[in-house]
Amino acid sequence: MPMWRRRIAPAPILRALLLSASAALVPAVALAGDLVDQVRPLIGTGDGKLGYGRTMPVVTPPFGMTGWVAQTRQSAAPGLSYYYGDRVISGFVGTHQAALWMGDYGDVVVMPETGALKTTLVARALAFDHRDEIARPDYYSVVLHSGDGPIRTEMTAAAHAALFRVTFPAGTPHRILVEASRPGIAGDAQVNQSAGEITGYNPRRSDSGLGPLKLPHFRGYFVVQFNRPARLETWPGPDKAKGASATFAAETAEVVEMRVGTSFISVAQARENLRREIPTWDFDALRRQLHDMWQDRLSRIEVEGLTPARRHIFYTALYHALLYPRSLTEYGRYYSAFDDRVHAGESYTDFSTWDIFRAEFSLLTLIAPDRIGGMIQALLQDEQQGGWMPKWPNPSYTNIMIGTHADSLVAEAIGKGFTGFDRSLAWEAVHKDASVPPEGDATTEWRDRAPGTPYEARGGLSYALRLGYVPADRTAEAASRTLDDAYDDWCVAQVAKAVGRRKDEAFYLRRSLAYHAIFNPATGFMQARTSDGAWAAPDAGWTEGDKWVYTFDVLQDPGGLARLMGGRAALAKRLDAYFDGGHDGHGNEPSHHVPYLYDVAGQPWKTQDHVREIMETAYADGISGLDGDDDCGQMSAWYVFSALGFYPVNPASGLYLIGTPLVSGARIRLANGRVFTISAARNADDHFHIQSAMLAARPLRAPVLSWRDIMAGHSLHFVMGQERSRWGTGWTPPEIK
Repeated sequence: MPMWRRRIAPAPILRALLLSASAALVPAVALAGDLVDQVRPLIGTGDGKLGYGRTMPVVTPPFGMTGWVAQTRQSAAPGLSYYYGDRVISGFVGTHQAALWMGDYGDVVVMPETGALKTTLVARALAFDHRDEIARPDYYSVVLHSGDGPIRTEMTAAAHAALFRVTFPAGTPHRILVEASRPGIAGDAQVNQSAGEITGYNPRRSDSGLGPLKLPHFRGYFVVQFNRPARLETWPGPDKAKGASATFAAETAEVVEMRVGTSFISVAQARENLRREIPTWDFDALRRQLHDMWQDRLSRIEVEGLTPARRHIFYTALYHALLYPRSLTEYGRYYSAFDDRVHAGESYTDFSTWDIFRAEFSLLTLIAPDRIGGMIQALLQDEQQGGWMPKWPNPSYTNIMIGTHADSLVAEAIGKGFTGFDRSLAWEAVHKDASVPPEGDATTEWRDRAPGTPYEARGGLSYALRLGYVPADRTAEAASRTLDDAYDDWCVAQVAKAVGRRKDEAFYLRRSLAYHAIFNPATGFMQARTSDGAWAAPDAGWTEGDKWVYTFDVLQDPGGLARLMGGRAALAKRLDAYFDGGHDGHGNEPSHHVPYLYDVAGQPWKTQDHVREIMETAYADGISGLDGDDDCGQMSAWYVFSALGFYPVNPASGLYLIGTPLVSGARIRLANGRVFTISAARNADDHFHIQSAMLAARPLRAPVLSWRDIMAGHSLHFVMGQERSRWGTGWTPPEIK
């Protein structure tokens, strides 16, 4: 990739709007109460002291179908379209990529150019400087350095469409390039000169070789329109690549506006989406509309007492958490990547369930409750159309990660009283997950990303039904699967209870104790077993963790885990060894709940110590601001909950364990019209230990908060101090009997 660049001085007005890269490049003066101005979309987009958060500064509404981002490199799996360390931009992509490891699908790329037509990625790339870049949830702007002078590109967006405003240098022919498909992908582009329109499609999807479904009709469609006359032409590229261009005469006005509609249904639907969402050429009005959407969502939680840097981290985390799952609904219809057909109704995709079941989905139940019923119904529709609820749809089955954590999302939604989906169908779906082995289970190891396999569901279930655990000599990642499946069984029991199936509830509660089968009392660690009952090697059978991390992975029964270890003091001792030995890997999700287990161990002051340390060391207001993959908002959701002072260790239970609030005050606006308030008297960096707590004006002695407490609009009040206290130590956690 070219490393050269040529600095030019942008217009004085533009320069006045720009900040340094370390401040994430947004206007320096924020409007009072404007929370969109607090978001720093460049957090996590590059490497640094904390690592690489693998985020992108996408412009899109909350849960928008298509996100828009500068393309500094061509996306892959792994690999994102935008990386902060790059110094060239080769296009602006309408992306559907949700994570570094997932790749894109149905994308379309546009790129302003001067001079001769340049279609390849390298030839069309132009240098840019981060000082000439503005990144916000509602707006993105950058100056590209062409050989003919600066090209300023601005964009804002709606759920299925985007509006661009491009300022070209004067006196030179200029054009907009549209890349329908990259080399190796047989897409298409067409032009309609009389209508002034470019249309096409892209059939690329990264999951095409991972799951069992071929989906011959899958396509990402687009339509591109311009506010000025242009000469429209198609162009063929190397190895099936195809696109089109719109060329404007040199003597025409320098500012060109372009609007792009996208769809997974048809070109006609892309045009209809564009008509509905961007009916006029009013860039500023569309930006205000998108701004107001974000302001409404972000203002569901208002916080006080955070430093400017922490405030940026907090609201950027909310922004990240509100991007996924991605809505696939196109005004009453959606394309299903599970039966390759168009249906009436509502749908969502990009559920990274192994990640988001832990806290991100729980956060959405608070700040996006209007979306929960549709999200659960989408999972159930996927089951009807494809045979199973997916674990990581992108947009179809991918067999990435383990467990059937859609069970957790369903159980949490039911337990919290959400509607908008069929509970009987929900029971059928989770019961199938827990009772029906996947096709070929006895002969498939289910290694991650194995191509051409049937849908994985609970890999190894045929063995677990007989042995009580997944054996490491038959199934990959067996010990982690055993623990994840035990938690999911607990969730299935909650759904059984909700639909009145008491015998099934008792059955799956007993099965949720399967973690006992792989606890080695001789070592005090979880350990994989082989099919003959022998212990496997201590490092065998894990995924994205080790025995230290997974020994604590008993979300459904931490009290039972403490008893298994020999009591609360023994659990605390093992937790001490975990943290003191440097085994906590906050950059990966299985570690996220672990610091909160000191509440279970009777030493909540250590939860407070470690949670505060993680907030300060794993998150920052900078390009390298996340210690690990954000994974569709899970890393961000951990920060939001922890900054408020509580965390959903068992998310489907509706209970939260209390840590230590970073805020001095917070207000959570609820869908029922009530407001849950948090206050922390004397809270400071050296006063973060809880001395006492009051809930609804009554003493709160257990380090536990419930969903019902929040929905009631109660007030949670902490008194903070410098010294560790005995607050919360008398609580005895419940156990599964």
